[in-house]
Amino acid sequence: IKRYINLSAIAILGFNLQNGNPQNPYCNGIDGVMEAYYMSLKSVQLYGPTNFAPVINHVARYAASIKDGSQYFVLLIVTDGVISDMAQTKESIVNAAKLPMSIIIVGVGPAEFDAMEELDGDEIRVSSRGVYAERDIVQFVPFRDYIDRTGNHILSMARLARDVLAEIPDQFLSFMRVRGIKPSPAPPPYTPPIHVVQTQI
Repeated sequence: IKRYINLSAIAILGFNLQNGNPQNPYCNGIDGVMEAYYMSLKSVQLYGPTNFAPVINHVARYAASIKDGSQYFVLLIVTDGVISDMAQTKESIVNAAKLPMSIIIVGVGPAEFDAMEELDGDEIRVSSRGVYAERDIVQFVPFRDYIDRTGNHILSMARLARDVLAEIPDQFLSFMRVRGIKPSPAPPPYTPPIHVVQTQI
């Protein structure tokens, strides 16, 4: 994911272990995110309910403030539970599909993740109250498909990374096209200064 970002600060929601401040949940780069995640595994008790709508709405508020296409938000949700607020989550996704954001859901553990497949929206676009999302913004990946039978070793980190990020480029471009946002012109190529060397004869 490092190649997709140029920011040193990444917000993590749900851990808040770096500074204990939910209003400033930033970590220093991907390494900082991983450090906070591993720290959380030592102290956080995993239990239900598993509600996605609040965190989707939280990120959506940030995305809604960006009108010029200068930023695009990717929300990564790592969950070991079956979703508890399906109706609210569908509504949040339908609303978020209008914004510059995508959602990646990684399911870990042995839980049944059938509902996540429904949120993925590859076959049928997510809908809420008769309104369909204007674009597909969700990618679901079951982590168990990428580990060996012992559950201790990832079979292919490259394949996991590829599948997790597979839909982001198309989702990003679909938003920009729908909104008519074109990329900024590339800066002119760098031309090194010409040094004139004068010699006396």
